[in-house]
Amino acid sequence: MSSTSLSGKRVAQIEIKPKGDVFHNLWKANPHHIPSLSPNLVQNCQTHSGQTGTVGSVLRWNYVLDGKDCVAHTQIVDIDKANQLTTFKVVEGDFLKQYKNFFIYLHVDTKGRNHVVTWTVEYEKLSPNVPDPDTFMEFYKKLTKDIEANHL
Repeated sequence: MSSTSLSGKRVAQIEIKPKGDVFHNLWKANPHHIPSLSPNLVQNCQTHSGQTGTVGSVLRWNYVLDGKDCVAHTQIVDIDKANQLTTFKVVEGDFLKQYKNFFIYLHVDTKGRNHVVTWTVEYEKLSPNVPDPDTFMEFYKKLTKDIEANHL
């Protein structure tokens, strides 16, 4: 089996109240506030290395996925302020038990009346029996709605 068949991409779009710039800034500059906005999903977020909100910084997340306590370290790979797009790479944690590579793209479209949050994940599985990260996409949809309800 070729490695390309182990690669995939998932996209979830969620419409939010017209405060997408606030949502983008929360993820980029103040992610440590996210646990208080969605305590059932995210228990903790700490800067592991670097300066929060800058390319190269690494965040340590404690979260619940499918009823299990999980940990992930995400590194900010790129911040495109003009397009409100932040790219994260999972560099350590539970995801890397199943995935060779895992990138998360958070894009907030604030043009027009409706603001849309788009979560895109690109991944490469370690083996064909690893499931696609569909439950993770559901997690991000719920997390986005929690943040909207409690912050925006």
